[in-house]
Formats: sequence, structure tokens, C-alpha cells
Amino acid sequence: METLRVVALALATVSVGLIAGVFFGWAVSVMPGLARTDDRTFVAAFQAMDRAIVRPPFVSVFTGALLLTAAAGLLHLGAEHRAALLWTAAAFVLYLLSFVFTVRVNIPLNDALKAAGDPDRIDVAAARERFDEARWGRWHNIRTVLCTVALACLIVALTL
Repeated sequence: METLRVVALALATVSVGLIAGVFFGWAVSVMPGLARTDDRTFVAAFQAMDRAIVRPPFVSVFTGALLLTAAAGLLHLGAEHRAALLWTAAAFVLYLLSFVFTVRVNIPLNDALKAAGDPDRIDVAAARERFDEARWGRWHNIRTVLCTVALACLIVALTL
């Protein structure tokens, strides 16, 4: 049973770490880079990147991180694993918030931009304005911090 606990916690840590890395990369390079582009480039590039990321490799890790963190927490129920359980539970709550903000804010904005249509056939300035980069960025930064702190919590749990 101890091996299963450690494996679940390690997999949760790796998967949350992968998502934190993706979010960090978008926060420090992708969005600042796109912010410097013209409207057509922004819309076309964002649409292409969003289509590329919404595939099984990312979606399975994004969802799996939540499930693996929950499983790791459940496997640490019991007084003898209390310290690791508290850190794992904290990580679960933080990652859950990140997950919810992604699903409630960022994904709908992404989907609306994709639904705007082909950048060669739409008013790209209007599409970019409706997308609301500032709002997307605020919530993205929040989910990045939450996910990164969740990763730190899982690392602490793993050391215990």
C-alpha cells in the first residue's frame, strides 16, 4: 500500500508540475509575445495554439492532475499519514481552483475567439477586443500561481 501511496503522490506531483509549466510558459512568453503582434497575427496565432493544445496529451494531463491529486489524498487518509494528507489536500484545493477558473473563464474566452472565424474573413480588431486579453491574462496569472503553489504543496507532501 505504501508503494501505491508514493506512486500516486509522485504522479500527481509530475502532472501538476507539467500544467504549472505550461501555464508559466504562456504567462511569460506566449501572451507577452502575442501582445506585441497586430490583430490578425494575434487572432490567427491564438486560434492555432488553442486548437493545438486541446488534444489528448494536454487534456489528459490537465484532468489527470486533478484526479491523481484526489487519489493521492484519499490514499493518505489515516492518522499515520496526516502530515502528507494536509499538504496533498491543500494542493488539491489549489489545483481545483485553477481548474475551475480555467473552465469558467479562460476556456470560454478561447472558444469565443475560435468561434469568431477565419482571421482572413472577420474583423480581427473586433474579435481581439471581444476576447479581452486583460481579463484572460488576469485569470491566467491567478491560475498559474495557484497551480504553482499546488505543485509546491505536493513536493512538500512527497518529502513527508
